[in-house]
Amino acid sequence: MAARDVAVHALPVQARVLRRRAADRLRAGDAGPGRDRTPANVSPDAPTGDPLALFHEWVEGSEVALATATPDGRPSSRMVLLKSADERGFTFFTNYESRKGRELEANPQAALLFHRPGIQVRVEGPVARVSPQESDAYWATRPPGSRRSAAASRQSEPIASREALEAAVALQPPEPPRPGNWGGYRLIPDAYEFWRHRDDRLHERHSFRRRGGEWEVLLLQP
Repeated sequence: MAARDVAVHALPVQARVLRRRAADRLRAGDAGPGRDRTPANVSPDAPTGDPLALFHEWVEGSEVALATATPDGRPSSRMVLLKSADERGFTFFTNYESRKGRELEANPQAALLFHRPGIQVRVEGPVARVSPQESDAYWATRPPGSRRSAAASRQSEPIASREALEAAVALQPPEPPRPGNWGGYRLIPDAYEFWRHRDDRLHERHSFRRRGGEWEVLLLQP
């Protein structure tokens, strides 16, 4: 039998194995597409009060999708690492001349999306650069290799080859200073949305909107 025929005939067997595994998970009580997948760290109570405190209750890990847009509304998104989330806002670092940096300079609004099993948290608001002193302090904590790469890279710009990029890094000093085109941004939230999975597509969505010095909480339809 030809290799192609073997692959074709193997597909039904693989499908049966996957279905069997899914059934075993459901019998064991694991979450499936139609089951409650709320993480254990997320309270079953409806969200109220301080959205920042709720964010820290819900979200573990620093991975986040960052969405920006040009002034004429053309969007782009990418994954970045969140460095802090406190009463000042949500802070991340990048090259100011990268695509996201250029878009934030021209249109200083952004949205963050934190997706974890069973939950999503969206955070939106205006964005501003952090102080040079804060960027310097964070730069000093980065491993030397990471600093050399960040100093050498013209982020988002084309380059002839991988070898050319590595050669540019090799030309950097052992402890490069922070380049002026690299530093932090801080998103100051004026809106949050907390989403959690519920059975039969009746997911829960709670919106927090800043109204003066208070947060208005609304239940949204799924």
